[in-house]
Amino acid sequence: MQEIIAVVRMNMMNRTKVALDEAGVDAYFAHEAQGRGKGFVNTAVLEGAESGYEEAAAVLGEKGKLYPKRVLTVVVPDEQVEDIVEAIIKANQTGKPGDGKIFVTPLGDAVRVRTAEKGKKAIV
Repeated sequence: MQEIIAVVRMNMMNRTKVALDEAGVDAYFAHEAQGRGKGFVNTAVLEGAESGYEEAAAVLGEKGKLYPKRVLTVVVPDEQVEDIVEAIIKANQTGKPGDGKIFVTPLGDAVRVRTAEKGKKAIV
């Protein structure tokens, strides 16, 4: 079992939902979030902001802005991971900064509360 965590643009959510559906994903979590990538920060602007120059602080404020995102969490059997990741990329890739990130982590177990089923039975 693997957990796929995808951070995508808010305006790409409908495309992502369609892609997940077409890839055979029936269940997932979606959360609103705010974040930003590492981006480029000009050290001269940073030094100016630290020295108290309002113009530099204003420019730096734009660079440090948090952007609305959507975080999706999907738990799938190992054999589906590659297909799901490809579907998320295909739905969200524009080639511009801010397209998102995908993290894949192994899960030790899952339990369905209603039936106490464990492992793969709990997620399919």
